Amino acid sequence: MTQASTVAYQVMWNRLISIVEEQAQALVRTAFSTSVREAGDLSAGVYDTQGRMLAQAVTGTPGHVNAMADAVPHFIRRIGRETMAEGDVYITNDPWEGTGHLHDITMVTPSFKGGALVGFFACTAHVVDIGGRGFGADAHSVYEEGLYLPIMRFASAGEVDKTLVQIVRGNVREPDQLIGDMYALATCNEIGHRRLIDMMEEFALDDLDGIAAFVLDNSRRATLERINALPRMAADGEMTMDGFDVPITLKARVSVEQDRIVTDFTGTSGVDKKGINCPMVYTKAYACYALKVAIAPEIPNNAASLAPFEVTAPEGTIVNAVHPAPVALRHIVGHFVPDVVFDAFDKIVPGLVPAEGAGCLCNFQMSVRPTAPGGRRAEVLTFNSGGSGARPEVDGLNATAFPSGVMTMPIEATEHAGPVIIWRKELRPGSGGAGKTRGGLGQYMDVSAMPGHEMDLQAMFDRGDHPARGRRGGKQGAPTRIVQDDGTKMRVKGKQFVAEGRRVEMAFPGGAGYGEAADRDPALVKRDLARGYISAEEAAQDYGLSADDIAAVAAAVARGEDI
Repeated sequence: MTQASTVAYQVMWNRLISIVEEQAQALVRTAFSTSVREAGDLSAGVYDTQGRMLAQAVTGTPGHVNAMADAVPHFIRRIGRETMAEGDVYITNDPWEGTGHLHDITMVTPSFKGGALVGFFACTAHVVDIGGRGFGADAHSVYEEGLYLPIMRFASAGEVDKTLVQIVRGNVREPDQLIGDMYALATCNEIGHRRLIDMMEEFALDDLDGIAAFVLDNSRRATLERINALPRMAADGEMTMDGFDVPITLKARVSVEQDRIVTDFTGTSGVDKKGINCPMVYTKAYACYALKVAIAPEIPNNAASLAPFEVTAPEGTIVNAVHPAPVALRHIVGHFVPDVVFDAFDKIVPGLVPAEGAGCLCNFQMSVRPTAPGGRRAEVLTFNSGGSGARPEVDGLNATAFPSGVMTMPIEATEHAGPVIIWRKELRPGSGGAGKTRGGLGQYMDVSAMPGHEMDLQAMFDRGDHPARGRRGGKQGAPTRIVQDDGTKMRVKGKQFVAEGRRVEMAFPGGAGYGEAADRDPALVKRDLARGYISAEEAAQDYGLSADDIAAVAAAVARGEDI
């Protein structure tokens, strides 16, 4: 075809984004695991023939998307472009060439038009079980954490590898669920391929070279403009998190240079003995994400808009763990990467980034087994969130994941997945740090196995001893708490036995506040008090609300009036 106009290319760019969004939604609708169907723990994207990501779906997580952006070149190198054929589908869950741990399966499908390779589709999904010890931090090496699938063919010229399917079935606790997820991943790539071919035929395209150049050149130029408008300086950030047995220190030096921002994690704690280590690909994903949302949030995410954000870390640190380090809960460390990056960036551009929030997701998995005839075994994974940090001008979001962005699983979906009961799930009043803008609230959640069952609960929390820190005078958020209903204390990480009849009571952390509490609008304090977000004591002590105002709010609430 002749050279397309700028308008036509912009239409094609928007079409690519809609294609990968449909690709992601197809995965949501067809996946078996609740982590995908209900929480949206997935990613989807389209790539050119060089393996450069051109567009990503809005549905999904930064850790998956940005890590997957680096994965496709590994597939091209391992499989060999010259051996690829129509109907091929490739698979891996390699933590270092995929998205960071064995529980993420990445599928890549080459897209052909008229017998010629025109691009690739890729998608990733978190699966509930991959064998081994199960999802948790207790392993001492990656070999214990589950079944490893090197980059290989899932299907060759349309024919699924039955031997691979048999091996997978023989090594996991929920074989039907996992195989179903694998087929869903392959199917969603196929949906993307069909829509791409439709677009190419509509615009009479023989290849994607022109649109790829348009997307990448414009994204690179727009991103560099934002970077080069920043002060040329460097700043350091540091934070401490609970870790498994000992606290972990994360350090980052952010340097704004000509045409790039470099983030260096030198000084960060070393590899942990337990499975909370983070491969470099996942650290890079969240470090890039933090800076991109800070300075260029509206520029679409692709290979070119990510390229100016460079990330380095010494091998052997917990943010650059190498094989065979245990990495099952790599997301715990990875989700704190934006907070330490923001700690540094706030010193370069004040008043832009939020206060610290809950950080990592408040996930737990229940391995349930019967204590009497008639029961059933099940692996029940549920995703939940604490509060996000207050923003400079707006309160933090209640019980909302940041930086992950996954959704909280509904109670009904969790209880349907296995013999468990969610006794309580509600916002945690007073957990958001006070400030000019308030931190988001965490939540309470009480769970147990159903009668006739016991369980091992695999805790995947943090912020027990190191709650979210306020920014610019804001106060810290509430820490994580986890106990059994008989008062038995539980650890924030690790597999722990819960007997039949016992309930686990969890309080997820709140986000920290931003700015001085004395500067908060009194109308917002009254609103928070009326909604039950803060107590009368907190309204008085943290914000200085008078006794008369507190009484007036109570009277208005009693009358059913809005505040």
